[in-house]
Amino acid sequence: MLLSEKDIFIRLIIAALLGGLIGWERELHDRPAGFRTHILVSIGSALIMIVSIGMYYSFEISGADPGRIAAQVVSGIGFLGAGTIIREGVNVKGLTTAASLWTAAGIGLAAGAGFYFSAFITTGLVFIVLMFLTKIEFKIRDKKMIEIRAIDRPGLLGDLGNRLGKYNVNIKNLSIANNSEDDLIRIHLQIITPPGINLHSLNEELLRVNGVSYVEWTK
Repeated sequence: MLLSEKDIFIRLIIAALLGGLIGWERELHDRPAGFRTHILVSIGSALIMIVSIGMYYSFEISGADPGRIAAQVVSGIGFLGAGTIIREGVNVKGLTTAASLWTAAGIGLAAGAGFYFSAFITTGLVFIVLMFLTKIEFKIRDKKMIEIRAIDRPGLLGDLGNRLGKYNVNIKNLSIANNSEDDLIRIHLQIITPPGINLHSLNEELLRVNGVSYVEWTK
């Protein structure tokens, strides 16, 4: 049975909403694939599934598989996901975003096929994983946060990275904010420390970097 225009509209809208919800969380964390990208992936996947179903019922070919075209989405989305993965030395970023894009494609396929319950449940689970499991991951992998206040100068981040690298510390995330009150920049680092690291020694090492005036550690 061919889908009505109403059914097609509903499926595309649901795909857009669910993909947008995941993309919104990624956008909050300033990831390369955010709100619009996840919506487009989800809508595109839903459309491909709708077209696959439509072709199956339009031509009524014996033995035809309506999921064959849609199945290519699963492998094809890998190229887009690879674009979000960045390697910086020993650090790899973007794996979670790549996984969320792949899942958004699956949600779009489910919505396009009319499996609304599966699409909604999957979106809810993905949202919980992305939003609320960060603290658990921190405890498991011994992640820490550092705030560094320093005078902005060329090569500052490189010097900090070299000092952290000497202690085999991996930088998970980094953000910089300016403060007009004292003309110092605030560098917030999310790091993963190796077992047995001497934090006091590392702290002294960071304070010896030219321009650094303050280092604070938080769990």
